[in-house]
Amino acid sequence: MIINKLILLYLILLGGILIGGSPIRDAAEKYIISQFDVDVSIYMHTLKLDAKLKALVQNRVKQRFYRDELYYWTISNDDTKIAYALMDNVIGKSMPITFLVILNNDGAILTSKVIKYREAYGGEVGNKNWLAQFINFTNTSQITIGKNIDGISGATISVNSLSKGIQKIAVLFPQIKDKLN
Repeated sequence: MIINKLILLYLILLGGILIGGSPIRDAAEKYIISQFDVDVSIYMHTLKLDAKLKALVQNRVKQRFYRDELYYWTISNDDTKIAYALMDNVIGKSMPITFLVILNNDGAILTSKVIKYREAYGGEVGNKNWLAQFINFTNTSQITIGKNIDGISGATISVNSLSKGIQKIAVLFPQIKDKLN
């Protein structure tokens, strides 16, 4: 009986892997494609973050990476890379917030999106108008809540976490750009 349940669970998991992708990956890829007026090809990769680079970025931004690796996409048009998208997580009040940042080849933020928000409160950080504040920010941009980034009443923790997370991606990008496929 237990063996039958284990086999059934295995088949369900295997079927999910073979038939469809992750809902988070699917949402990220749909968003990436929607952001370009030209036909683009996107390719997903995993980037392992070495300890020295992680420490450098974490110390500058004052926020830790959620994991030792990030997912990223190369975005191409006619075999020319036109942008990159990086996906990471930050901790909200108690749950992870999965977000995506699309950067041009020079490292300027083109757009960002909250892919999955898991908290009961603070979801306003996923509003496209609030996220638009980060457009054109780079690794040298100062991100200051209340000055160049608006706060959101009732979402203070999410605002701070996501702002630092987006800044973390902007700071990381020039350090890794040459390593991206």
